[in-house]
Amino acid sequence: MAHRVIISGGGTGGHIFPAIAIANALRRLEPDIEILFVGALGRMEMERVPAAGYEIVGLDIRGIDRKSLVKNLSLPFKMMGSLLKARRILRDFKAEVAVGVGGFASGPLLMMANRMGLPTLIQEQNSYAGVTNKRLGRKASRICVAYEGMDQFFPAEKIQLTGNPIRRSSVEIRGREREALASFGLQEGKKTILITGGSLGAKTLNDCVLAGLDKFVGADVQVIWQCGSYYAEALQNTLQDKLPKNIVLLPFLQRMDYAYAAADLVVSRAGAGTISELCAVGKPAVLVPSPNVAEDHQTKNAQALVGKQAAVLVSDISARINLVDTVLTLLADESRCFELGERIKTLAMLNADEVIAKEVLKLINR
Repeated sequence: MAHRVIISGGGTGGHIFPAIAIANALRRLEPDIEILFVGALGRMEMERVPAAGYEIVGLDIRGIDRKSLVKNLSLPFKMMGSLLKARRILRDFKAEVAVGVGGFASGPLLMMANRMGLPTLIQEQNSYAGVTNKRLGRKASRICVAYEGMDQFFPAEKIQLTGNPIRRSSVEIRGREREALASFGLQEGKKTILITGGSLGAKTLNDCVLAGLDKFVGADVQVIWQCGSYYAEALQNTLQDKLPKNIVLLPFLQRMDYAYAAADLVVSRAGAGTISELCAVGKPAVLVPSPNVAEDHQTKNAQALVGKQAAVLVSDISARINLVDTVLTLLADESRCFELGERIKTLAMLNADEVIAKEVLKLINR
C-alpha cells in the first residue's frame, strides 16, 4: 500500500519551491507515494503546485495585517475554520505524516496533525525561526534546518542540519554561460550583474537600478534586471525606449539557470531559498535583506553568510545611497569576487531534498 504524505505551506516562491523539491524527492524514492499539498486560498501555491503536477487543497487563512486592525477581527474565525478543515483533510486523505515548510497554511495543518497524533516534520528555512514554527516545534517529530545554532529555537534532539531544498534545474549552470548570455541578448567578455527581487520583485532594488542606470552604462557592464511582475508595467512605461542596450529588464526569470550562468555577481534579497541557490552556484553576492518580513529573518540570514565572509550585506535603508557603488566596486575587484564565490560555495548542501524526504519516510516507518 502506497504511503500518504501531506505537505503544507506556501505564500512565496521561497516556501513553494522547497516544498515541491521535497515532493519530487519523495517520488524519486517511492514512485507510487501519494502526496497532497495544503495551501492558503488566493496565494501563489494554488497555481504553482498544480503546475508542478500535484494536487492542492486550500485553507481560508491569512496572516496578521499590521496596517489594518479591523481586517484582523476575522482571524480567530478563519483559524477555527482552517483547523476544522485541516482535520477533515487529514482524516479523508488518511495521511501518515504531515510536513510543514512555512507559510499561512502550515500552522493550522500541523497543529491539527499534532492533535491527531500524526508524526510531523518542520522544514525551517531561515536562520531565525518564526513564532509559528517555534510553537509547532514543541510537538514536532523532526525539525530540518539550514543553519547551525538552531537549538536556541527548537529541542536539540529533534534537529537535523539538512540545508534548504533547491530547484536543481536552477543551479545546473556548468558550461552554460555562452548560451545563457545569448538568451538574454548579451555579449561575451563583458562583466554581467544579475539583480533579482525574487518572484514578487523588490521596490528598493528597482529604485536603485533605475537611479543607477548611468553608472552601469559608465562602467560598461551588463545587467539582467528581474523586477517582478507587479512593477514591470510601471517601469516599462517610465523607461519606454530609454533603457540602455546593456540592461535587460524582465518581470520574471523563466530560466534561473541561465540567469546564474550569465552572472559574474548577483544582487538579491536574502530569502532562505535564494541564499541556498547562491551557495550552490558559487557566485559572489551582495545581499539586501527585505525589512518587510517577520522577525527580520532576512537580515539574520544574510549575517550568517557575512559572518563567514561569504557575502556582502547592504541594508535596505542605505541601499538607495550606496548599493550601486558597492556593487560596481566589488565587481571591479576580481580577487575579492573570487574569494566570496569560493567561500559561499563551501556552504552548499546540494541533496537537502533527498535527506529531508528520507526523514519523512522514516517517520512513517517508525
